[in-house]
Amino acid sequence: MFKNPFSFQGRIRRLEYGLSTIIYYVVFLLLNVMLPKTEAGTVAPTSALILLAALIPLGWFVLAQGAKRCHDKGQSGWYQLIPFYSLLLIFSDGNYGVNEYGPNPKGLGNDTEIDEIGKEISY
Repeated sequence: MFKNPFSFQGRIRRLEYGLSTIIYYVVFLLLNVMLPKTEAGTVAPTSALILLAALIPLGWFVLAQGAKRCHDKGQSGWYQLIPFYSLLLIFSDGNYGVNEYGPNPKGLGNDTEIDEIGKEISY
């Protein structure tokens, strides 16, 4: 789990995607709470730079994980930009076996040779 979390290549399971989403929101909320605010309640200008510097890798992380989850469903990573599509990514299962984005992260259907054992040989 969490192998190459910043890479857009490969596939991940629902659990890893869900944990990635939780990590994103927890870190974002912690940053937002910990940074000093002005009297008006907005983030101070120096704090805004810190927040921006932290959100760039955090945003990259969550987009990469979303793209890999889309790949598990056999779709392009751009699908994650569809509103509420993340709910589908969390609750629906990925494609069985190998697809164009790589092997199944659950290991189901990845070995085609083992599926041939016990079948009759046709000449």
